[in-house]
Amino acid sequence: MLHRDPAWTVGSGRGMSGKKGAEVYSSPPDFAKPGPPEPGRLSYNKGMAGALTIDTLLQAADNALRALFAPAQASRVPALLPQPAALEEAERRHAAGLMRVNHAGEIAAQALYHGQALLSRSPQTREFLLRAAREEGDHLAWCEMRLRELGEHPSRLNPLWYAGSFAIGAVAAALSDKVSLGFVTETERQVEGHLQEHLERLPAQDERSRRMLEAMKADEAGHAQAATAAGAVELPLPVRKLMRATSRVMTATAYWI
Repeated sequence: MLHRDPAWTVGSGRGMSGKKGAEVYSSPPDFAKPGPPEPGRLSYNKGMAGALTIDTLLQAADNALRALFAPAQASRVPALLPQPAALEEAERRHAAGLMRVNHAGEIAAQALYHGQALLSRSPQTREFLLRAAREEGDHLAWCEMRLRELGEHPSRLNPLWYAGSFAIGAVAAALSDKVSLGFVTETERQVEGHLQEHLERLPAQDERSRRMLEAMKADEAGHAQAATAAGAVELPLPVRKLMRATSRVMTATAYWI
């Protein structure tokens, strides 16, 4: 079972765990450990060909439509989330631009994990990716909610971000599960840095957005450590640089559009 940070509340608002961020991932979670597939379920151990069925393709299409066009639903919210503070017009626009970037990043994260899960070779890796995608879905819902509160819209280019990230995830998974997990580790490390930058750039009184980003940052650290513990390989430096350059393009564009 995936452990939770005490920053999360579900239903009654009680914390789910006494550990923080990456601490809960100090060893591979159960779903990342090797094990036989359940009887009657499709095995991905024989390679990609076994995973590409009509059902999985339809599920991938459904995932894309839900991420892009359905209202995001959160299964948890950050604890002690303050009420929205009054912001000057310039501060409101700036906070909204940052949250639009974060929303676009969560769209891309959904797509990356869905693309990886589609072609993952082992059921354990696939389950890990889908669980991480569900957590990223919470982030998506928080960013969407905050954008509505700020009176702004998500990025108009979200379909482009989704398509590009899905393709990257599928290519990574086609190479191997370890490479795919390496993309998770590197992506989450870069996202951590990006979130830290946004925490420093938010208007001082916008504690509501800040609490959301802090909670997201803790999750990203956990995903990175879990992927490493599950056998991720370190990506070559040119690949990491290309990922950073691509992220900068999305960040600069989504802030405005």
